[in-house]
Amino acid sequence: MPDFGTLVLLARESVVDIDSWRKRRIGSMTTETVKIQLQVRDVIGKKVKRLRQEGIIPVHLYGPEIESRALQCAQKEIVRALASSGGTTPITVSVDGESDEQLTFAREVQWHPVRGDILHVDFLAVAANQKVTSQVPLVLTGESLGARLAGGTAALQMREILVEALPLDIPSEIEVDINGMTETSSVVRAGDVKVPSNVTIVTDSEEMVVRIEVTRHSQPMATDGGAAEDAATDSSDAGGSADGE
Repeated sequence: MPDFGTLVLLARESVVDIDSWRKRRIGSMTTETVKIQLQVRDVIGKKVKRLRQEGIIPVHLYGPEIESRALQCAQKEIVRALASSGGTTPITVSVDGESDEQLTFAREVQWHPVRGDILHVDFLAVAANQKVTSQVPLVLTGESLGARLAGGTAALQMREILVEALPLDIPSEIEVDINGMTETSSVVRAGDVKVPSNVTIVTDSEEMVVRIEVTRHSQPMATDGGAAEDAATDSSDAGGSADGE
């Protein structure tokens, strides 16, 4: 799985419109394709090192119904496309000199272990009318009363959830509403997560998605009754001390 935080940093250096990128990624439950133009690659094997030195990234396009192809693209364009897709948005690939377009997902991104540069990208071709599975990021929304009562926080137990949908219906992210977590023991499981009708959750419905976590230093929120009881205890202690004196 590519490090999309790194992609955003690279995209900033490539003068990507980050505000537009955020609007596409944050709070969006629908998907639009990202487009990228590739070129036929004649250089293969160890010679691709020279391409990378020139700012060109080798690309592999493959799929169940197409012939595998060796392609290439400028690094800046690769970074723009990957940062915009966020890993869930399909990328429409076209090749110089050809009229056909291919709907794809970036299925593997190889990184340099030290510099963090992109070394290679694999694009998996898919059909727009055939469902695919994809990991989609989860985002918490709302406020948990149970977490406040426990003096803790509602914490995600998984960063992504596996869904199935048509390529263009894969959401960029899925919101998990925690307003219903009103008890200190409240949890949200995969089966409780709401998704559009054209999206199916593949993750086991009993998998824990959110639970309330309390640190050792956290203090539960006192109720009115608890505060009154504490006050009565303090008063009693004070009176006992006076009688003793």
